[in-house]
Amino acid sequence: MAARAYWQGQIRLALVSIPVEIYSATKTGAKISFRQIHEPSGKRVSYEKVVQGIGPIDRDDIIKGYELSKSNYVLLEDEEIEAVKVESKRTLELVQFVDASEIDPLYYEKPYYVAPKDDLAEEAFVVLREALRKAGKVGLGQLSIRGQEKLVALKPCGKGLLLETLRYADEVRKGQAFFSEIEEQKPQKELLDLATTLIDNKTAPFDASEFEDRYVEALRKLIDKKAKSKSDKLVLEDTDEPEGGKSGNVIDLMAALKKSVGDEKKPETKKSSKSKKSA
Repeated sequence: MAARAYWQGQIRLALVSIPVEIYSATKTGAKISFRQIHEPSGKRVSYEKVVQGIGPIDRDDIIKGYELSKSNYVLLEDEEIEAVKVESKRTLELVQFVDASEIDPLYYEKPYYVAPKDDLAEEAFVVLREALRKAGKVGLGQLSIRGQEKLVALKPCGKGLLLETLRYADEVRKGQAFFSEIEEQKPQKELLDLATTLIDNKTAPFDASEFEDRYVEALRKLIDKKAKSKSDKLVLEDTDEPEGGKSGNVIDLMAALKKSVGDEKKPETKKSSKSKKSA
């Protein structure tokens, strides 16, 4: 079964728009998850919304609350939350370029593959990819998905592009707060040389396939063994859970790029909406 695109839209670089599709680069199926089962009946355990001192309640009586301090909440209706969601324009505009080394690994969150939407988009897609590769830069922008705005970084990845969501500054803790008790001292030369030698001896190119999650592998073997045993296996009746743009054309790429570069060199002036081209 072909992978389903996580997001469809366009990457915009000045006057150039490139229709693309974004796919998740990771998969959750590799991990093992469990359901809670009522052993006497063999049925799945469901959860009720319960209020202390009242008992089970109706879902329609639930609203969201933001805790300002202990037991002190600001209450928000769903309509109020919906009203502040960012409108999805299906466009990722690259607004800045930086060296990859400038982004601390702490900010990287989740990777996605980016591919051209169709054959018409491929030429501009390749130009952007190779321009990023030649410049040694990473493109930055903000992407609106499901009402939330994600900070993202875009860089070459083989024949395609890799988009990585980034954490915002207020989501990252400063490490110095945890390292303040460590004394500032240099190790003994002999110890440092020995540790360096050990590191050199174990240095090799990174290959993720050389490593395996031994806990997951042991769980799989246990599950396979119990699945083959008639006395251990429970057969449960389950129900399937429900599954929860148009591409633009890339026109005269060379002209659009030249005009974009020319516009960057000109001093900023107020332009009328009629002078803008949509690519």
